[in-house]
Order: sequence, then C-alpha cells, then structure tokens
Amino acid sequence: MSFFRAEQSADLLKRGFTRRDLGRLATVITAGAALPFYNERALAQLSMVRDMPADAVKINANENPMGPCPEAAEAIHNVVRKGGRYMYEETFTLKDTLAQVCGVKREYVTPYAGSSDPLHRAVLSYCSKERPFVKADPGYEAGERAARFIGAKTVNVALRKGTWNHDVKAMLAAHPSPGIVYVCNPNNPTGTGISLTAVERIVRRAAHAVVLIDEAYYEFCGVTAMRNLLRSPNLFVSRTFSKVYGMAAMRMGCLFSQASNIAYLHKAQSPYSVNSLAALAAKEAVKDTGYVTHYVTEVLAARELLCYGLEKLGIPYTPSSANFVLGHFGARAIEIRDALRGRAILVRDRSYEIPGAVRITVGTREQTQRVLDELSRLW
Repeated sequence: MSFFRAEQSADLLKRGFTRRDLGRLATVITAGAALPFYNERALAQLSMVRDMPADAVKINANENPMGPCPEAAEAIHNVVRKGGRYMYEETFTLKDTLAQVCGVKREYVTPYAGSSDPLHRAVLSYCSKERPFVKADPGYEAGERAARFIGAKTVNVALRKGTWNHDVKAMLAAHPSPGIVYVCNPNNPTGTGISLTAVERIVRRAAHAVVLIDEAYYEFCGVTAMRNLLRSPNLFVSRTFSKVYGMAAMRMGCLFSQASNIAYLHKAQSPYSVNSLAALAAKEAVKDTGYVTHYVTEVLAARELLCYGLEKLGIPYTPSSANFVLGHFGARAIEIRDALRGRAILVRDRSYEIPGAVRITVGTREQTQRVLDELSRLW
C-alpha cells in the first residue's frame, strides 16, 4: 500500500478497487509497459537488420511484407494532421468493430499495443511465486520475461521431439496450481498447432488457472477458441495485427475474455497504451476481408512452394500451420544463416532452442523462390 499516497489509495478504493487490486496494480506500474520481450540471442539477430540493401528479403520476423491494406494506410494519412489530439474515441469504436467482426460482446474485448502486451500484463496479474507460468518449450518468450520480473517460476514443458507438437498431457500435469497455462497456437517457433479439441481439454482440465491461447497466426490455420469464451470463464484469447494485417510497426493487438476478466485486467492497463492512429488503421483493416484472403492465399501457396523446395534439396523441415517454416540444417545452421545474410536474405536462427533449426518466414512466392535458389547454391 505504501506505493500509493494515502489520498490516492482512498480514491482508488472508492472507485471499486480492492486492496489486493492496489497491490497488483503497484506491481504492474513498477514493471512498466515497455519491458523487452526478446531474449539476448533474438535481440542480437534483430540488430543484424542494419545496412541491408533495398531489395533485401527480410524473412526473420514473421511479418507481412505487403504491409497494411490500402484503406488502413489511407485512414492514417487522412488523419495524421490531427495527431496532436488524443483521439480516444478511436479506441472505443475499435472495440465495437472488433466485437462485431468477431461475434462477441463489446465487454469481451479490449485493444492493446500488440499481443505481447496483454500476455505480459496477464502474467503480472495472475502469476506469483506460488502460481507459475506454464508454457511449451520452445515457445514464445514474452510471458517468461514477465514471470521472471515478478519472481514467478516458469514451468517449461518440452514439445514432443520429432513432431515438435504440444505435449498437452504433460502441460496439464506440469503443476498443481498454475497461474497461467499459455498456448501459442500455432506455436512459435515451430509452426505446429493443436486442435480445438485439445484446447478445450486444457481449458476444462485447468479450470482454476487462466488459459491464454495466443492466436497470432490464427488466419493461417483456421483453429480458434473464440467460440468457447461464453462457457469458459478461465479462457483468454489474444490476437495481433502484426502478422496477417501487416501492421507490426504500429503495435496493435487485442485480448478477448469474459467481461469480468477484461475489466480486471483493464485496471492494470495504462489509459495511453494504445496508439490512436493504429486503432484507426486496425478498424479499417478488419473490414477489408478481401485483403486478408488475398494475403493468406499467397502465404499458403508460398509455404507449399518452400516446403516442396526444401524437400527437393533434402533439407528436413517441420510441417507448419503458420506463416513460417522451421528448417533443420544440422551443424550448418549458423553457416547457412550467415551465408544467406551475405546474399541479402535474413532468416532467424533458432538452433539455441532446437539444434540445427533455422526459422524461415514465408513471404511472397517470388521471395520464396529467391530463397530456394540461394539455398540450392549453398546446400
């Protein structure tokens, strides 16, 4: 309680906060909204992006090379001169649009600055030294960083070797009282997904924990837990605009859950965390279903081309349900990554998690063919 002045505490208590809320809120504020989500190896690879030629093929961050749809870009262009105003209404109307498009109540959704932000805040709010963060290993790192900050344990559950699928049974048995069971579906960096039946099993069996399903790559696989929100009070679903919508630099995402959960997390959310211009663009982006369909179709075709090309070259890979493919280059992983960079092609080494693994984002078919042509010279 000493984190707040006496008058601040009294005011917050009058607004409906509990003393427990104030303790959690102090933790979140102290943690800050901008803690890094990457580990040191990932940061080192991101720094390699500098000094690349204009025609470089940047396929190391699972981005959409086409960028946002024209309507989203035009919306920002038309309103940028109003950037001196806060424009809070854009965030409010985005909630309405997301609720309508996704078929949920308005109270079931809230925008965030990307999808790592709600994961980070959820860990700060629901995990503790007694209630750990349970995730697949290897998996997306943002939640683990947040857990480490507050002294909560992360229980890493190994993926099944060979297939690199989630071991659902092991995740459920990992700890008797987890704070959060986190499932990135499809998983990053392997691209492997689990079925809705498996998701439902986790939600049902981990009834006393938060189950957070990260659906950053949902559009490429079509498996979603959204329809389970009404009957599952412990279920959270996150989405991002960084992938299929081509808005990675704008930092826009959203979280879905039952109204009481959204209201609870909202208490720990900064009122200024969502960029109004990004919210405006996102509102237009979700309406342009034709753009999404076109991009997903291109990715799926390019992914098939990439996998076929890897097979012809004799390079093993993990079948993917996302917009990236994990290739297995053995002892030559770093060599291949560096050689591709010398040819203005950026890929992501993941051999520190899976020996010999390199993650290749699926770009356009033209970019994919260029990658395969270079690999044929190197391999």
